[in-house]
Amino acid sequence: MTAPIGGAALSFVVPAVNEYSDLQKTLGALHRESSDVALDVIVVSRLGTAFGDRARAEFPWVRVLDVASDMPIPQMRAAGFAVTKAPRVAVIEDHVQVPAGWGKRALALSTPEDVVSAGPVMNLATSTLIDRVAFLCEYSHCLPPVASGVSDWLPGNSVVYPAPLLSRHAATVAAGGWENELHESMKREGATLRFASELEIGHDKHYSFWEYFSQRYIYARSYAANRVRGQGFAGRVARSAATVALPAILLLRIAQRAWARPPYRSTFLAGLPLLTLFVTSWAAGEIAGYLLGGGDALSRVR
Repeated sequence: MTAPIGGAALSFVVPAVNEYSDLQKTLGALHRESSDVALDVIVVSRLGTAFGDRARAEFPWVRVLDVASDMPIPQMRAAGFAVTKAPRVAVIEDHVQVPAGWGKRALALSTPEDVVSAGPVMNLATSTLIDRVAFLCEYSHCLPPVASGVSDWLPGNSVVYPAPLLSRHAATVAAGGWENELHESMKREGATLRFASELEIGHDKHYSFWEYFSQRYIYARSYAANRVRGQGFAGRVARSAATVALPAILLLRIAQRAWARPPYRSTFLAGLPLLTLFVTSWAAGEIAGYLLGGGDALSRVR
């Protein structure tokens, strides 16, 4: 298949930061979608030319952009945004699989030029307790079922933007902002964020304990450092002091969300010791970010 890039209806931007086997499944799912929707798929890879060449050989209909090995994911997304060709732009991850018909549903739901739509996230990596607990820790706030409608926030790995709206706010991402900053910028312009249950995606990421424990710390440190840019030392100390309570707050929120969805109750109970360690790492990362800055954390997020 050769993607009709010039006449594409939907662009996908996929930062590649994990294993090639993850990307294979992601692109395999997109290949199935291409029979229904003219796609423009851009993989932005920081994993070296050999990785990029392998993707080009196996998926010749995909455009692969090779970028520096230390480029953070937000800037990788921005690099993809800069070369999209379609009037709608979807952002997913290299370990996300879209189910059949996702592209058609995305186009049907994203007609207005001031509406951003995103779907809930379900777990496809269920073979180990660590995989299930890591997913629950990170995605308890967007587990299906989620009621469709206007929302104050949206996840960043199952989202569809009108291209003109995205273009006007892409500088936020190019400056290192994650989806929360991008969406806040869009809302200030008057855009509407909308959850759409029809855009549910599958998250297929396997973890070791140390990988997820360290990634929670790294992401939290980069996030916290970004929140206090330009603030004085007193403000940073105040935020770090308040963060001491964060593990308990996060555990309570995760428990409430899991209990509202019976299939996740057993994972919460069995995984409570792991969850406690993960949210503690999360809080430690935020404290470090507030007090010490981000260091190279943003470029190490996967």
